[in-house]
Amino acid sequence: MDMKQKVALLAAASALVLAAGKFTIGLFSGSMTVVSSGLDSLLDVFMSAMNFYAVRKASEPADDEHRYGHGKAEDLAGTFQSVVIVLSGVFIIFKAAQTFIEKGRISYSFLDLLAMCLSLVFSFVISTALLRVGNRTGSNALKADALHYRSDLYSNSGAIIAIVLTYYTGVILFDLAFAVVVGLIIIFSAIRIFRSSISGIMDSRLDDEVERQIRDTINGISFPMAGFHKLRTRHSGSNKYIDFHLLACRKLHIDEAHALAHGIEDRIKVKIPFSDVIVHVEPCDEECDLTEITCVFKKR
Repeated sequence: MDMKQKVALLAAASALVLAAGKFTIGLFSGSMTVVSSGLDSLLDVFMSAMNFYAVRKASEPADDEHRYGHGKAEDLAGTFQSVVIVLSGVFIIFKAAQTFIEKGRISYSFLDLLAMCLSLVFSFVISTALLRVGNRTGSNALKADALHYRSDLYSNSGAIIAIVLTYYTGVILFDLAFAVVVGLIIIFSAIRIFRSSISGIMDSRLDDEVERQIRDTINGISFPMAGFHKLRTRHSGSNKYIDFHLLACRKLHIDEAHALAHGIEDRIKVKIPFSDVIVHVEPCDEECDLTEITCVFKKR
């Protein structure tokens, strides 16, 4: 089990413990804020479990049926999870409004506040671990999971404020207001996850900064590399796919052109982790003396 799978499994286990505690306290106190936060943690369990499976599947090597690997498993899982999370956010807002309209009585205890404070700590630790590993490995699934846990920090902060205000004022409007805030945070976080996942499924290009690094790496190669064009990029899960046409001095032998292309591929892979690079070599058709000094492209 690699680091990505370990941190995804840890997130799922931690969220399960949090969800159980929140539901128990919320149901006994009647607080929809605590119950909604518990539902959010339960969805965290589902999301992290799905991410664990997706990360494990995406880590499998390419086979006869999947020649480009299984990276899209992460994107498919993220798309499905985001739809479920949006629905849960709508449900939270609906239930909070229903409780307020029916003027349900809500009682709080010190355990309510304690549950939210512990949740804040857990959310911070889990999101930090997920984000660190996600950035290190380039896993979109872990980054999305980290984003969701990070949103929990805001929702739990709102829940704590609602508990304190309702306890001292007796006005349950605060519980409704912050439950709505929790629901909206969940919905908008899910939309961001959905967009990121769809981007991978639709083979969207890598972001501008990554493409700039690729261009700078290629342009840093000296003669006999004369230039490049038709750069294409896409991502699938944590994997990045890059291909372009390389213009090489036509005096090169096949083995020299191959060595040139291979060297450029290696440089890009070092600069862009988890990348697969394909270079199509073309002979330069400019007229010159086939030297670096007279190279038309190098003079530009």
